[in-house]
Amino acid sequence: MTRAPFKETEASRPDFTTTPFTYTKPPNPSFRPGGGLNSLPGADAFRPDSKWRTLVPEEHGPMQVYKMLMGAISPRPVAFVSTVSSDGVRNVAPFSFFNVLSPYPVTIVVSFAHTEKGMKDTTKNILETKGFTVGIISETWVEAANIASVDAPPDVDEFALAGLTPRASEVVAAPHVAEAAVSLEAELLHSYHLKAPDGTPTGTVILATVKRIHAKDFIFDENDEYRVLTERLRPVSRLGGISYGRITEAYDLVRPTWADIGQSDDVQAALNAAKDGKDAKASGQ
Repeated sequence: MTRAPFKETEASRPDFTTTPFTYTKPPNPSFRPGGGLNSLPGADAFRPDSKWRTLVPEEHGPMQVYKMLMGAISPRPVAFVSTVSSDGVRNVAPFSFFNVLSPYPVTIVVSFAHTEKGMKDTTKNILETKGFTVGIISETWVEAANIASVDAPPDVDEFALAGLTPRASEVVAAPHVAEAAVSLEAELLHSYHLKAPDGTPTGTVILATVKRIHAKDFIFDENDEYRVLTERLRPVSRLGGISYGRITEAYDLVRPTWADIGQSDDVQAALNAAKDGKDAKASGQ
């Protein structure tokens, strides 16, 4: 299938609007233990007896598997990673293989795929200098972050290309992005090189310890100095293909404790029903 040029497709879409952030009820406020699927439109497509397909990654091309995974494992937070080479050349680019692993010590992970030429400049810089920064991308500068993903030569300053401002860090050599409402200064903790079955290097996983957290005052709840308000941060996420996701709605789900629900009639009924099903299957009924 031939796709229309992207700019034509883009022109046919509604304008971007600043949608008010709202909280809604969860899909099923009356959910009870053992409830399973809710009744949202299309929920039947998720039934256990739906048609399945199974992929063995080694039997498909890397780009085909990548395309499938990027659409399936989403939304993904985006790390806007700033580094500096051993000879002082700055580099900054977005990466969505990223997350926080631990709050104490604060530990993050970022994974960088290799290109046909080998390691990306970001990866080389981290391994050489042992430090980098991560900025959390907001809607207010997402286009600038995106242009920094261009495959520019190593001597190109992506800060200038994107029109973003480098702000001096306290611990690491790499500056962080002054426009980012949240920035992390991180020191290399561990690196692990990934390889294809034939031994070809394919990527590098970086574990790092966060030494400084810089955040703009306006994103915090005035009544709770540690609560970041999503509606003010306005973070973006990566979806499949070239798509980014927005956060404009949320709902709360209270995390249950076994002390509160473990002996309730609903929980015991759900567990007994599952046990009866297993017993019946084991007896061949």
